[in-house]
Amino acid sequence: MSSPAQVASGSGHGDHDVSKFQIYVQIAMLLAIITGVEIVCVYLPFAKWIVVTTLVVLSTVKFMFVIFYFMHLRWDKPFCTILFFIGLFLAAGTMLSLLAIFGAEASVPLPT
Repeated sequence: MSSPAQVASGSGHGDHDVSKFQIYVQIAMLLAIITGVEIVCVYLPFAKWIVVTTLVVLSTVKFMFVIFYFMHLRWDKPFCTILFFIGLFLAAGTMLSLLAIFGAEASVPLPT
């Protein structure tokens, strides 16, 4: 139970929840802005490699915000974060190897 002095000063446990809620709302607004920038970026008349690089960087930033704040990896044990990234690297390696195996060269029909 909190003392009347804590309740009056506002330094109780409730402030911590409010500040986390504000952080979540601010991050959600930042993610919405980044998504808007991504949508606008697609329609800009830049070279394709610039657009793709920009989209990959912005998507990576959004991914990091989501996993560290909304999936609570920032406050989780480091072991859980390491396990998450091991799985992420395994998935990325699998995806890259499948793209290499079934790339454009492999899909060309054989000469008749």
